[in-house]
Order: sequence, then structure tokens, then C-alpha cells
Amino acid sequence: MAQIGFIGLGMMGSRIVKRLLDAGHTVTGYNRTRAKCESLIENGMVWADSPRAVAEKSEIIFSMVRDTNALTEIADGVIAGLSAGKIYTDMSTVSPRLIQELAARVSEKGAQMLEAPVSGSIPAAQLGTLTAFVGGDADALERARPILETFTQKIIHVGDNGQAMAMKIAINANLATQLITLFETLLLAEKNGLPRAHALDALLNSVIASPSLKYRAPFILKMPDEVWFSVEMMQKDLLLALELGREVGMTLPSVAYANELLTRAREMGYGEKDFAAVFYVVGD
Repeated sequence: MAQIGFIGLGMMGSRIVKRLLDAGHTVTGYNRTRAKCESLIENGMVWADSPRAVAEKSEIIFSMVRDTNALTEIADGVIAGLSAGKIYTDMSTVSPRLIQELAARVSEKGAQMLEAPVSGSIPAAQLGTLTAFVGGDADALERARPILETFTQKIIHVGDNGQAMAMKIAINANLATQLITLFETLLLAEKNGLPRAHALDALLNSVIASPSLKYRAPFILKMPDEVWFSVEMMQKDLLLALELGREVGMTLPSVAYANELLTRAREMGYGEKDFAAVFYVVGD
């Protein structure tokens, strides 16, 4: 069993670490708020006081943090704790440019960097059925693969550092635009006399349904007790998509429209709600 490090023990990271512990791995973890990690510590996770300490004690280090700024804040510590032969894998959804910059710095330490953003939400993390999109060296991926397989059902090697992150950003932008289109057509049916629940059932059992729509669209009937993916987090990813679009000369009009609706959702007080709350903006 490898010595694993994990930085960022939020909703997703904590569930991934639980699976790693259950599989018998030794995991050293760090989170800005230790109190949120007590159950993992009780289950055998070794607490470290800093990102650097995690990297020093581990062979394969993972991070999964909120955004580009959060990754920048921990990066110096992680890289300081690396040595030759180690692998650093970031699983956040952040700027591909930052990943490329970090990969160069990691290489200078004689270590290797992967990025492995995942598709799937809390239930998939708990069940180990996430899909990982991996960017970076193929040999490093093969070394990390047994660890990744602990919490994924599929691993797709997309290409070089930065490319997997670009793929994840594209996927999340698609999620937002899909959901908004569903809400618009749901309201169209409802305004023509169909009960909301019946119209939603029909839409989610038609050819337009996708896995993401099937598990998230019903939130408009009953929001989850725990937010899976907030309006603020989705808007962060849309802004990354728009930035990538500008870099290659694309305007992405549907993504820009979705971003406007999410801005309105935040103005209406839904910023920390699941991004399915954009339904109330569409229907406003």
C-alpha cells in the first residue's frame, strides 16, 4: 500500500479519503479546518499541520481545493515537500495554465505531476463510481492508477498537463447549459397546463435526458439537505470556460447566458444553494 497524502477534505475529498482508508491505505491529510476532519481522523487518517508536511510524508499526494486561488495558496508548500520519485495529483477544477506552471515546478524537484478532475458528485464519490480525466505523464498515471481505481469506475487519460483540466471545464459548462434548457422547457410545459412533477417525469424519461439531468433536475421538487454543487462553484467553472474560450477566439454564447443567470441567482440569494436553484431565476 502506498503512503498517500490528501489536501482538501471538503464534501468530495472527505468521501474519497474515506474510501482510501476503507481500502487499507495509509492516508495523511490536511484541511484548513481540522474540525471538519475529526471523523476521518477517528477512522485512521493521519493529521498533518500543513500541505508541506503532507507532501513530505507521502509518496503520492492529492489535492482537491475550491478554486485556482486556493490551489495557488497551497502549491508552494506542496512543492517544497516533494522529492524525486513522488507524484503530485491535483483533482480541483482550476485554470489549466496554473496546472502547466505547477507541473514545470514539480518536475524541477524530480517529481511528476498529474491532474485528475472527476465527473460525478457526492453519491459517486461514496460509491467509488467517479470518472477521472487525467492529464500528464502516462508512466506516472500507471503508478497512480491503483489509487485512482479505489474511487473511480473509469479513468480517461486525456493528454498532457492542462488538457484534462480543459476537458473538465468544458464538461461543467455543458452541465449548466443543459440544466437551464431543461428548466426553460419544463416551464413551457407547465405554463401550458401540465403539473410540474408530471412534466419533469416526462422530460427525464425522454430522449433529452442525461445522467446529470436525471439526478439534479428533481432538486427543484425537493432541494437536498447537503449542497452538492453550489451556484458559486458552478459560476467559477463557467468563468474558467469563458476565459478558455477567449484564449482560442470563441465567444460561447450559451455559456455566457448561463453565467448571466447564475449572477442573477447570486443576487437573489441563491449563491450557496445547489446550482439547480437557477430554476427560480429562469422562472422569475
